[in-house]
Amino acid sequence: MELPSGTFSLFHPSKMKMAMCSSSLAREKEKATSSVSELLQAIKRPRAFSESGNRPFIRKSGGGSENVEENAEKLDKKLRRKSDSAATFRPKPQPRISRNSMERISELPENKLKSCHRRSFMGFIRKSHSIDESIDNEVIVDISSESEDDERHDSFEFDDKEKHREKRKGFDLATTLERIEKNFVITDPRLPDNPIIFASDSFLELTEFSREEILGRNCRFLQGPETDPATVRKIREAIDNQTEVTVQLINYTKSGKKFWNLFHLQPMRDHKGEVQYFIGVQLDGSQHVEPLHNCIAEDSAKEGEQLVKKTAENVGEAVRELPDANQKPDDLWMNHSKVVRPKPHRKDDDAWRAIQKILENGEQIGLKHFRPIKPLGSGDTGSVHLVELEGTGQHFAMKAMDKGVMLNRNKVHRACTEREILDMLDHPFLPALYASFQTKTHVCLITDYYPGGELFMLLEREPTKVLKEDSVRFYAAEVVIALEYLHCQGIIYRDLKPENVLIQSNGHVSLTDFDLSCLTSCKPQLIIPATEEKNKRKKNKKRQEKSQQVPMFMAEPMRASNSFVGTEEYIAPEIITGSGHTSAVDWWALGVLLYEMLYGYTPFRGKTRQKTFANILHKDLKFPKSKPVSPHAKQLIYWLLHRDPKNRLGSLKGANEIKCHPFFRNINWALIRDTKPPELDAPISPENDEEIDPGLEDLQKNVF
Repeated sequence: MELPSGTFSLFHPSKMKMAMCSSSLAREKEKATSSVSELLQAIKRPRAFSESGNRPFIRKSGGGSENVEENAEKLDKKLRRKSDSAATFRPKPQPRISRNSMERISELPENKLKSCHRRSFMGFIRKSHSIDESIDNEVIVDISSESEDDERHDSFEFDDKEKHREKRKGFDLATTLERIEKNFVITDPRLPDNPIIFASDSFLELTEFSREEILGRNCRFLQGPETDPATVRKIREAIDNQTEVTVQLINYTKSGKKFWNLFHLQPMRDHKGEVQYFIGVQLDGSQHVEPLHNCIAEDSAKEGEQLVKKTAENVGEAVRELPDANQKPDDLWMNHSKVVRPKPHRKDDDAWRAIQKILENGEQIGLKHFRPIKPLGSGDTGSVHLVELEGTGQHFAMKAMDKGVMLNRNKVHRACTEREILDMLDHPFLPALYASFQTKTHVCLITDYYPGGELFMLLEREPTKVLKEDSVRFYAAEVVIALEYLHCQGIIYRDLKPENVLIQSNGHVSLTDFDLSCLTSCKPQLIIPATEEKNKRKKNKKRQEKSQQVPMFMAEPMRASNSFVGTEEYIAPEIITGSGHTSAVDWWALGVLLYEMLYGYTPFRGKTRQKTFANILHKDLKFPKSKPVSPHAKQLIYWLLHRDPKNRLGSLKGANEIKCHPFFRNINWALIRDTKPPELDAPISPENDEEIDPGLEDLQKNVF
C-alpha cells in the first residue's frame, strides 16, 4: 500500500510525526523557497552578487573563476575551499593547535603555544613604527567619506528603523539534516509500508524524481526488470528484524536509466532503544562495475560501504536534533512543566524569594500568578510580555510560544533547547529562569525583565547612531564574558546582535533569546603558556617565568553543528557554506557587533539576502575614515572577521585570546561587574511611553 504524497501531518494516531517530509512543507513555502534559492545563487554566482565594486583591498577569499556557471557542483566545492582559506593575508603565522571545524578540541595543551596575544602585532608595537603604520602594514585600509556613503546606501534601503528591525530577525532556514549533501532517505516503519518521510536533495537529483512524487511512497519505485529479488528480500528481512544491511542492486531513475546502487539501511533508535526510523543511503557505483562479475568492484565496494555507513551515522546524529517521534504530543512539553530551582548566585534575590514563597505554599506556578502589563515584542514562534507576579510588585519578562506554530514549523526542539539552556544559566550577564509552565495553547518561560531595553534601541537613540569607543569597549567586554560562560557550558549562542543584548537597570548587559542556540558538551581545560627563549634571557627572568606558569582557563564547545541559523548580517561564512561550524561563529558575530557599534551599520549588509551572503563570503572589510576609531579597535574587528574559522581570533584559546587583545588593555576582567557603566549622550531610560503595536496587544490577548 502506498500513501499518497502530501498526506502527512505532525501526528499519527497516538504518535507524533516530525515535519521531516520536507522543510518547505513544514515551513512557510514561499519564505523557505526564496531563502534557499537566494543562498544557492549566492554560492553559485558569488561575484554577481558581491557588492565590492572596486577591490583595493587584499583581504579576499581567493581568486574567482570566470566560468562559474559551467559546473555548479565543482564551484560549490571550490567555494568551500576558498572559504576555508579566507583572507590572502593575515597576522604572521603562529604555532597553533590544528583543529578541524568538525573535530573535537584537544584535551592536551599544545607545548608550543604562544602568549595570549598575537606576537606579530605586539612585535610591531615594540618597534619604533607607530601603531597606525603597523596596522597599515597588515592592509587594514580606511575608505573615504564618499565611499562610505556608497557603503551605507548599499546597506540601507529601508523606510524606517522598524523595516530594518524586521529584516534583522533571526532565521532557521535549514537543520543539520537538510544540509547533508548525500543521497539518502528516511522512512518510518510505524506507518504502513514503511514510507519515505524525508528525501535529500542529492537523492532527488540521482533518481530524477521530485519530492512530491516520492514522499509517502515505499522505495520500490526504484526497482526495475534487472533488480535482483533476492537482494530485495535481504532488505525486507533487515526491516523486519530491525537490523542494518548493506547490499548492491540495480535500480532505475525516473527516465528509466539503470544504475548500480550501493545501498545501506540502518535503523535509528530512540532513548528507549525502540526503532524510530530507517535511514537508507544510496551511492551510485555504476562507474565501478566489473562487467564479468556483474557487480561493483571489490575495492570500490569496500570504500563505498564505509562512505554510506558514515553518512548514515551523520544522518542519525542530525535527526536527533529533532523531537523524539515516539513521544505523544503532550509529552513534548513535559520539561516546561518542571519546577525550576534557584541557582546558587541568585537564590537570595527578591525575585527568587517571591517565586519560592508560592512554591512553599504547595502551588505550581502558572499563568494565573502573573498579571500582564504590556507586550514587549514578538518573534518567529511567540511573543514576550512584561508581567507582574501578583501581589509582589516583582516584574518579569514572560516568553510565550504558540504550541501549534512550533509544531507546524518544526520548532519544538528549539523551544525545548532554549528552556534547557536557560535552566543552566547562573551568571550576572545572562538571564535567570524563574519558572516555566504550559497552557492549552502556549508554553511560557519566566525570566528577568531588563528595563534598559535593547542595545539596538540604545544605538538608535544616540544622536550619531554610534557609541564612543570607551562605551563600545565596556559593552563588548561584558559580551565577551557572557559568551565565555556560554561556551564553558557547551552552548554556541549563534544569534549575537544588538537586538539580543539587553541593558539591565544597573547599566550592565545581558544576552537574551536562546532559541537558535546549539547545546553541545564542553570539557574545560587549564593551559600553561609556553616559555619563549628570548624571554629567558631578559633581566627579570624569574619574574617572567613565574607569570608564564599561571595556567590559562579555556573552555569551548566540543561538537560542531551544521544548522543554517542566525541573523543574516551577523552570520558567519562557515554557516553559509555548510562546512560545519563551532563556537567560532560567536566570535565572528562579536566582530560584526563591534563594527556596528563603532560605525553605525554592519560591514556586509546587502540590498538582498543573497547579496548579504555573497558579501560575507567575498567582500573586502572596509573601515570608514570619517569615524575616529582607534587602530586597536580596527585590528580586533579585522581578526574577529577572519573568514577561516580556524584562524579567527578566539578559535585557538577561546575568550582568552580576545581578552588579551590591546583593545581591552584597560579592562579589569575580574572586577568588571563593579565597573561603572559609561555615560551616554542619550541616557538609558525605561520606555514606558512607547506606543504599543496593536498586533502585539492581540498576541497578548491570545496568551492571557
